[in-house]
Amino acid sequence: MFREFNYDTQPIVEIVNEIIADAVKNRASDIHFDPTPDKLKVRMRIDGDLVDYAYVPEVLKKNLTTRIKIISGMNITESRLPQDGAIKTELDGRPLDMRVSSLPIVDGEKVVIRVLDYSTSLKGIENIGISDVNLEKVKRMLALPNGIILTTGATGSGKSTTTYAMLSELNKPEINIITVEDPVEMKIEGLNQVQTMSEIGLTFAAALRSILRQDPDVIMIGEIRDDETARIAVRSAITGHLVVSTIHTNNALNTIERLLDMDIERYLLGTAISGIISQRLAKMLCTKCRGSRPATPYEKLVIRKAIGIEIDNLYTPNGCPECIGGYRGRIPVHEVLEIDQDLKDAITNNRPKEEMRHLVYGDGKTVTMLQDGLKKVVNGLTSFEEILRIIDIESDFGDDDDDEMKLALMGKLEVDENGFVIGESKKKEQEAAAALAKQLGQATAPAAPTPDTFTPLIDQPATETLAEPPMPQQTGQQPETLVSPVNETQMAPQEVKTPTFTEAGYEIPTEEALSFNQGAFGDLGEMSLDDFDDFD
Repeated sequence: MFREFNYDTQPIVEIVNEIIADAVKNRASDIHFDPTPDKLKVRMRIDGDLVDYAYVPEVLKKNLTTRIKIISGMNITESRLPQDGAIKTELDGRPLDMRVSSLPIVDGEKVVIRVLDYSTSLKGIENIGISDVNLEKVKRMLALPNGIILTTGATGSGKSTTTYAMLSELNKPEINIITVEDPVEMKIEGLNQVQTMSEIGLTFAAALRSILRQDPDVIMIGEIRDDETARIAVRSAITGHLVVSTIHTNNALNTIERLLDMDIERYLLGTAISGIISQRLAKMLCTKCRGSRPATPYEKLVIRKAIGIEIDNLYTPNGCPECIGGYRGRIPVHEVLEIDQDLKDAITNNRPKEEMRHLVYGDGKTVTMLQDGLKKVVNGLTSFEEILRIIDIESDFGDDDDDEMKLALMGKLEVDENGFVIGESKKKEQEAAAALAKQLGQATAPAAPTPDTFTPLIDQPATETLAEPPMPQQTGQQPETLVSPVNETQMAPQEVKTPTFTEAGYEIPTEEALSFNQGAFGDLGEMSLDDFDDFD
């Protein structure tokens, strides 16, 4: 990954062009130019992690920073204040959009380029890596004539990709869609998109008040940042508009509490809110080098208690020239809460948090991010360690009443070599796991690896669409599996075939579509960034 340039012969213009081209080629989401006392360190964020790319000598540090500021429309004479800019060009006939930010620090100006790629969003909500169960919930939300649909998560968790995918689903000639964003990250034909400009008073709240007089059917708010915006969004929803927006919270239940903290009346929130989509991004295992290993007793226990599946082996990252540390691309982990009447009444009547949590997670109505992530672990899309890295054990595993599940996640239960809690009845645990699997709609366990072989359920080249097995229906029909359901013996290893993976209830495309960061620009060829569009 690390690259050395010939700074004596290569012009700065060419070096900057090659850095940006390599970033797109390697699916980087950000390019960091970090000044130090003796050099300029260039790093790229690939699949969520920063990777060293190049070192620029001290004598050329200012020249390279100036070149980036020129092509992004910044003021090159101002180095004492932060600035924002943009780079717009085409690469092999496809648009390339980047946001640029500069920040003065002690050793110079730090510049970060955000590479925007929303090609996945244009393919529709089905292609963003969402399970069939959650997809049906989202489609029911989008079919409502009014209400608020919120996408939540941390910065860089793919909220914008999911939001644009929903807008693409709604984008029809008979529907008037107006968005208010800061900034407008992706221009979509058929949408009326408003760019906020707070310096002249065009804030989210001011724009929303005018939008309501434009006869909208659907309103998209880039982000609910303050109380006034939240109140206008809620009132827009209860007056007959479908509102789609994002907010920074950890999970569905915390989103409700956050909106109440914004001084929204309970009776209005209970009436307006329709659904919440919480998500995070997990690094995806490289399909060309992933291996398998025996599952530890701890992993067996957690997976059994979380999703009711018995496993013997798990996939593990290895590493090859095609990936970084055994991972390539990222895949979303979702928690989709469809607000029913019971939950609306609980919000309106100020029910206790414990009762709200039970209404959200009880009876398997909501698949938690932990459960969604562990399904992807069992099916070889990501690793067990990666899911535990992105999951908040204190708040994301489900019902607070399940203290045993919490202890299992924290590794504080004594288990035997088969992953059963010492001192408890194995039969009782197996029956509980089978009941949970049935509740989650998975009558049998999805495919899992054996130590020496990968056996795909569908024979197809690894470069084609990565399919996953359909969610088994509760009709007694049993799909072909590589791991036994509860109380059954494991099937014998089959003939080694090209590794193609499947997962119960998911249809996720291969590589490009699975990565929220991946640039869909094909063969890069030669790139010239000498001529750029004017900064918007």
